[in-house]
Amino acid sequence: MLNAVAGGGSFITLLALVFVGLPPIAANATGTAALLPGYIASAWRFRKDIEYPASLSLKNLILIALIGGSIGAGILLTTSEQVFAKLIPWLILLATVAFIIGPWLLKRRLAEQGENSSSAPTLSPITALIMLSAVCIYGGYFNGSLGIILLAIFGLIGQTNLHGMNGLKNLISALLTTIAVVVYAAGNVIDGQYLLLLAVMAIIGGYVGAALAYRISQPLLRGFIVLVGLAMALGFFMR
Repeated sequence: MLNAVAGGGSFITLLALVFVGLPPIAANATGTAALLPGYIASAWRFRKDIEYPASLSLKNLILIALIGGSIGAGILLTTSEQVFAKLIPWLILLATVAFIIGPWLLKRRLAEQGENSSSAPTLSPITALIMLSAVCIYGGYFNGSLGIILLAIFGLIGQTNLHGMNGLKNLISALLTTIAVVVYAAGNVIDGQYLLLLAVMAIIGGYVGAALAYRISQPLLRGFIVLVGLAMALGFFMR
C-alpha cells in the first residue's frame, strides 16, 4: 500500500523478513524480487508517457540500467552477511534522507525551469551518465527509495514533464531490478516461500493503495514513512 501511494514500503518488508529469520542479504534480495512485478506493470502502464532526456539516448539508458543493476547485485552477493548487516541502517538512513529531500529538490528544479523555459540542464551528459550509473548500481544493491532518487536526477538533467519522468523512472526501475533479480537467483539468495507471500500481498496492497491514494493526506503519509525509515534505521543500529 505504501509503495502504491507514496513509496517506502521496502523499509517494512526488509525488517519483516529479517524478523522472521532470513539473513539480511536474502531479506534484501527477496524483498527486491517481490517488487519486480510492480515495476514491470508500472513501466507498461506508463509506456506511452516516457520521455527521454536530450543528453541520453534510449540505448544508453538501457545499458546503464542493465549494467548498473547487475553490478549492484553482484556487489551484494560478494558482501558478507556481517558487513551488509552493518550497512543496512546506513542504507535505510540514506534512503530516508533521499525520500525527504528528493521531492523538494525535484519541485525546486521544476519551478526554476518553469520560470525560464529555455534553461539548460544543470548536468553535463557525462555527469548525468555517471550519476545515473551510480543510482542504478545502488538500486541493484539495495533498491530503497530508488524511484525518488531517479526523479530527482531527471530533474537535474533538465526534464520537466512529470508524467514523462515517471514513465522513464518506471522503465529504468524495471530494467535494473529485472537484471538484479536474475543475479540474485543465480546466487541462490532469494527465498521462494516468502517471495510468493510478498508477491500476493504486493498485488493486494497495490490495489488497495491505489484506491486510497486520493483519500490520504500526502504530507501526513510522507511524514509517517520518514518516521518509519528513521525508526527502522535506529532499530538496525541497535541490533
